[in-house]
Amino acid sequence: MVGKRHASGEIAAKLAQANDLALRGKTQREISKALGVSIMTYHRWKKMEPVAGPPELGGNSLSRGQPGAVDADAGAIKRLELENAQLRRLVTDMLLEKLKLEDALGARQEARLRRPDNG
Repeated sequence: MVGKRHASGEIAAKLAQANDLALRGKTQREISKALGVSIMTYHRWKKMEPVAGPPELGGNSLSRGQPGAVDADAGAIKRLELENAQLRRLVTDMLLEKLKLEDALGARQEARLRRPDNG
């Protein structure tokens, strides 16, 4: 299946929308669904996103050492901290679920060992 190609302006607009959604605490799955693209496309776009550079080269006008660059860095740090907190919650939930399943399996095996043989 041949995928749809997006114009660079459309990608930039969708990435701006994605940043807004990320700041609101949305997961990457929810963000990619809202953008109408796959999670892998979203990740590829984020990786391609220019961090700094002159506007005529497709980058934004914020580069290191300029006023305003601190605001962009602070926003990126805030977004990463939020994503980190979400990932920590996911890992904690998964570990609790794993422990619950291991306990259930252990109880099942104990009951099986205690059962007398009929043969």
